[in-house]
Amino acid sequence: MESDRVYQRIAASIRDKIQNNSYPVGSRIPPERELASQFQASRTSVREAIIALEVSGWVEVRLGSGVYVRQRGPAQVTHEDPPIHPKLLPHLATSTEVTPFELLQARLLLEPEIAALAAQRRSDEQMQAIKEAYLMNVQDNLNHSQDHIGDRLFHIRIAEAAENGAYAFFVRYLLGKQYTELFGRLQQLYTPDDMPLRSQLEHHHILLALEKQDADGARQAMRAHLTNVIRIFMRSVESVS
Repeated sequence: MESDRVYQRIAASIRDKIQNNSYPVGSRIPPERELASQFQASRTSVREAIIALEVSGWVEVRLGSGVYVRQRGPAQVTHEDPPIHPKLLPHLATSTEVTPFELLQARLLLEPEIAALAAQRRSDEQMQAIKEAYLMNVQDNLNHSQDHIGDRLFHIRIAEAAENGAYAFFVRYLLGKQYTELFGRLQQLYTPDDMPLRSQLEHHHILLALEKQDADGARQAMRAHLTNVIRIFMRSVESVS
């Protein structure tokens, strides 16, 4: 359950006004500041909406003048992403192998700040989605699930609540890498029996901070959680019973 992005809702509203002639062809739509106030959104979201409307052919941005409703309809406008230079393609590949510890270290760098942003930006609907993921995590543990779907969904929902599509993309990508055979074997060898319950408790601390919209508390709780995961996986073979 992922709701439309803020800029998409703004773009849809402006498009509706163009279609019902509230903004006639050739007219100038209100400036960013006014639209931001009208939609109770940031100017960044408004600007993203305007660019989306221009790309799809609804409006024309005239620098120094404003944004105007286009004469032509969107069906007559085509848009293609610019081509990527062939020499650059190998360096943009997403199939690069990521080792388990590289993955966890990346998560430790990113997710505490993502949690802090989520605490500040999350909506009530997003908070409910995070709670549902947490409850799924609890149920997974009661059922002795080996898939840990609720655990991973909990982290994804937090990233979505940070209201930045790139953060959500990174977290989904990194968690997807945890389904590799290498990571699975690491979990089999080094995960203590009580680790799912430990993670559940740590998730609860994160959840409470998000509910209170305590950004620093969410940051610290997420950092503590991921640090503990790394510490457990770093144990020597001899120390594992």
